[in-house]
Amino acid sequence: MALTVDHISYIYDPDAPLPQKALDDISLTIPEGQFIGVIGHTGSGKSTLMQHLNGLVKATSGHIYFNGKDIDARDYDKKELRSKVGLVFQYPEHQLFEVDVFSDVCFGPKNLGLDKEEVERRAREALARVGLPEELYDQSPFELSGGQKRRVAIAGVLAMQPEILILDEPTAGLDPKGRREILDQIKLLQTQTHMTILLVSHSMDDVAEYVDRIIVMSEGKILYDDIPRNIFRRYRELEKIGLGAPQVTYILHTLRENGLPVDTEITTIREAAESILQALTG
Repeated sequence: MALTVDHISYIYDPDAPLPQKALDDISLTIPEGQFIGVIGHTGSGKSTLMQHLNGLVKATSGHIYFNGKDIDARDYDKKELRSKVGLVFQYPEHQLFEVDVFSDVCFGPKNLGLDKEEVERRAREALARVGLPEELYDQSPFELSGGQKRRVAIAGVLAMQPEILILDEPTAGLDPKGRREILDQIKLLQTQTHMTILLVSHSMDDVAEYVDRIIVMSEGKILYDDIPRNIFRRYRELEKIGLGAPQVTYILHTLRENGLPVDTEITTIREAAESILQALTG
C-alpha cells in the first residue's frame, strides 16, 4: 500500500533560541513493492524521516498518508499503523529482552491479540524467513552472535506481518560476511513477498547491489531520488556531501580512462564483471 509524505518539516526544540530544522519540506511517494535505499551522511535527516513514517515522531508541519489516511489525524490508530509499517532500529539487538529467541519473536503478534496457534505460526514463519536455524529457537537471544541477534530482531518485526519494512542500518557493526548474509535474506524476502522495504545505509556498495531506487538526503532535504544507475552517475556531486559511489564505479572509470571500453554507469559487481569480460573479449 502507498505511503505518501506531503511537505513535512520537523524542527528539534522549536522554542530554543536557535531551533534546528531536521527535515525541510520533504515530499515523496513510496509505492507498494519497491526496495528503496535511503542514504546520506550523519545528520542528513534520514533516520528522523524513517521515524516519521510509522508515527514515532510527529511532523512540525505537513502530512503523512498511509492508504490515503492522515496518520496524525486525531482518530487515527497509531498501534495499527506500527503493525503495518515495521521499523527495525540500528543495533536492533538492543530491543531483545525475552528469555529465548522464540518468545522474543512471539511478543509482537501476541500483543495484537492473536491466539496462541497463530502467534506461533507467525513466529516460525518469520524466523524461517530470516534464515535462523531451528536449533537456536530455545536459546537466549543474548547468547547469539551479532548477526544472529540482528536476524531475531528483524524476525520480531516480520512476525507482525507489516506491509512496509523499514531497516535503519541493519548491518551496522557486522563483518562483511554477516552483512552479506543479512542483506541476502532481506533481498530474498522482498523478492518472495513483494514487501515494500526501505533500507537506510551508509554503504554505497550495499544500496547499489540490492535496491531498485535510491533517495539521497542532505541537510534535511531530498537531494536526489532516482534509480541507482542515475544516482551514481552523479558520484562527484555525492562526494561533495560526504558520500560517493560504489567501489565498482571507481574501478570502471579507471579502466575506461586506461582505454578499456567498459560501461561506467554499472553499479553491481556482477554487471561489472560481465562488462569487463565483454570489453576484453569483444
